[in-house]
Amino acid sequence: MPKLADKIRYRSGYKYQLYSPYTHDIGLHQSETFEDQFFRWSDSCLTMKAGYAWDGPSGPTWDTDTFMRGSLVHDAMYQLMRLGCMDRVHRCYADELLRDICIEDGMWSFRAWYVYKAVRSCGESAATNSREVKVAP
Repeated sequence: MPKLADKIRYRSGYKYQLYSPYTHDIGLHQSETFEDQFFRWSDSCLTMKAGYAWDGPSGPTWDTDTFMRGSLVHDAMYQLMRLGCMDRVHRCYADELLRDICIEDGMWSFRAWYVYKAVRSCGESAATNSREVKVAP
């Protein structure tokens, strides 16, 4: 029987991990710099640090290059909402930014519209519910 110290604590559901930091001007100004092990949000620039993990595009979709950067920024913004560092009033804006980044990266406008509609109708719980911490073995 493993001792408690032999167990691991983890969260599931992540598919991707940043190799190097990525900074995006999200257009939302933060009066005080927020920083933790995963993020730095200063003024309107949000940096996801190397090692940050996210689940990529969600739902019945394909994980394409035109979806990856948008899903990274969107997932990070939703995580900041779950942490209470970003007001949930910005959820609609985060969804719009996802759509805009995807179009900027070459996604067809119809697909980007569909993605936007999907996160608008199904994304509320992702902005409010934290991932459960699991223990194994």
